[in-house]
Amino acid sequence: MFKKILIANRGEIACRVAATAKRMGVKTVAVYSDADANAKHVAVCEEAVHIGGSAPKDSYLRWERIIEAAQATGAQAIHPGYGFLSENEEFAQACAKAGLVFIGPPASAIKAMGLKAESKQLMEKAGVPLVPGYHGADQDPGLLQREADRIGYPVLIKASAGGGGKGMRVVEKSEDFAAALASCQREAINSFGMDAVLIEKYVQRPRHIEIQVFGDTLGNYVYLFERDCSVQRRHQKVLEEAPAPGMTPELRARMGEAAVAAARAVNYVGAGTVEFIVEQPGGYDAPEQMKFYFMEMNTRLQVEHPVTEAITGQDLVEWQLRVASGEPLPCMQDQLKITGHAIEARICAENPDNNFLPATGALQVYGLPECVTFERGAVRVDSGVRQGDAISPFYDSMVAKLIVHGDTREQALARLDEALAQTHIVGLATNVQFLRRVAHTESFAKANLDTALIPREEAVLFKQESVGLPLAAAAAVAQTLLRERASEGADPFSRRDGWRSHGLVERRFEFDFDGVQAKASLAYLHDGALRLTVGEGAEAVAGLLVFAPAGRGIDLQYAGQRTLATVYALGETDHVFTPQGATQIVAIDLLAHAGEAQDEGGRLTAPMPGKVVSFAVQAGDKVSKGQALAVMEAMKMEHTIAAPADGVVAELLYAPGDQVAEGAELLKLTAA
Repeated sequence: MFKKILIANRGEIACRVAATAKRMGVKTVAVYSDADANAKHVAVCEEAVHIGGSAPKDSYLRWERIIEAAQATGAQAIHPGYGFLSENEEFAQACAKAGLVFIGPPASAIKAMGLKAESKQLMEKAGVPLVPGYHGADQDPGLLQREADRIGYPVLIKASAGGGGKGMRVVEKSEDFAAALASCQREAINSFGMDAVLIEKYVQRPRHIEIQVFGDTLGNYVYLFERDCSVQRRHQKVLEEAPAPGMTPELRARMGEAAVAAARAVNYVGAGTVEFIVEQPGGYDAPEQMKFYFMEMNTRLQVEHPVTEAITGQDLVEWQLRVASGEPLPCMQDQLKITGHAIEARICAENPDNNFLPATGALQVYGLPECVTFERGAVRVDSGVRQGDAISPFYDSMVAKLIVHGDTREQALARLDEALAQTHIVGLATNVQFLRRVAHTESFAKANLDTALIPREEAVLFKQESVGLPLAAAAAVAQTLLRERASEGADPFSRRDGWRSHGLVERRFEFDFDGVQAKASLAYLHDGALRLTVGEGAEAVAGLLVFAPAGRGIDLQYAGQRTLATVYALGETDHVFTPQGATQIVAIDLLAHAGEAQDEGGRLTAPMPGKVVSFAVQAGDKVSKGQALAVMEAMKMEHTIAAPADGVVAELLYAPGDQVAEGAELLKLTAA
């Protein structure tokens, strides 16, 4: 076994590898960029080496610096994690040349399976069913257009060297193909260093089921069953589970054997994942009719590997280290069994209600449920950040992975909802409440799964308010009163309990809730009780307000409801968390905001921090509402900025390549 390894990655996966290495008595070396100087993964490793600037191309993609760091620290092997250099053939070769063990497959296997076109051809020769498509080397745009027209729309353009949902575009009609191809190629160049693409028929309403495979240096291979990864947004996974609901033993065996055959064909070593598109011609209630098609092989450990660990009882990182050191696989196929059901939720810094735009900022509050970390348990949270850490625009938007395990899928679902409800993040937008809503949908609850689940359930997933103004206002008022009571001293004039010898005292509040101003009044009754009225007129809600501290929250009773509310104040905004859901409410100080006015007419601003990739217009151009004006890049993904209304471009305020802050004015529009 190795005595010391270098982890050529960051964030959650670097912490994950370090945790297993520590349990095994293996010392670890971290590498870090400027942005990660104080990151969690640096703190959990015994040594750390600075390798460059914040952007990946200046640090985590500089394999020469990483190899130098390994040699300087005496590391015997390099674990690449996932992303960055994990599927880089040149890096794997360089490690071998430098006398370092690459904890992954041989470079030849990465080459064979890393390029989607070549891997498809390999699978075709092996007789594995493929989705109709074009996987050729000729990348002439005219030829690609003709091939797409031949296959028939909708088609999927996919970066040949892609992964992680990047470099992918769905094209619905022929006239949209050229622009989608150009955008896909730009994203591919930026993320993978090459712009080659393949084109496939876009199979509508498919399931995404993948098989975990493992091989050792002695020629042994196993599959550790399957994961269903059908719930996706922007071609990236949101929820993953194992085993796949509805999977028949016969289909599991056929898919597992096909995955192992693929691994054998390239003399694979270590952890790999063979991904399949699974068609459901008979519908959700006829799983025996499911058909599978090879999609790609990821020659690395996957983000969702913890669900496989949960149902098999194995530590896959330990497997990786043992296999890379020359040991045989810890288990043979007949020793592997499925126990229970596991679900993983990816918690990301993003705004689901705004097309999942990534968010940046500091984790002012980072509260997690009772859980284990980087090991199997009923509730597990794997994370590479701590409270106070910042989510930067340079890297992936994932904050943490929440994994639950139960005896049944129903039990796992219940644990997932409870754990997500107890996850409190303040300081930036996240998808936590969105994840809860996805898990609550009829489609997910009944395991009616396909990659169109999120669009199909759109009506109950986006722009939902689960707490409501009355309860949110009651929680905010209760928190204010508790804070005031805590500041009271012995001086009776410091008391703010509303006591008067004559008459009733009424206290006014004003809130901003979901962009709408609302008024509330609190009456101090003679018997010491509090009566809160929220809203005005026929829509007003009134009732006694009763509350008391309860752990980190408030035992709150108002308007016929009793709940445990936890309130975090960040500036004027109260972030309210309840078992029903979470929301935000702004307490307006009328004096502080007197005279303020907002006029955003004629401005077009950046929705997130990032880089300006291109402008599609020039000063003087007439534009129509919805027309693409600019392309921005943040967290390795492109986002198109569209015109909010008809108008004329008065001025471009930035140039392609410029870094801009959230809210920065990109260009000026005047009325048409």
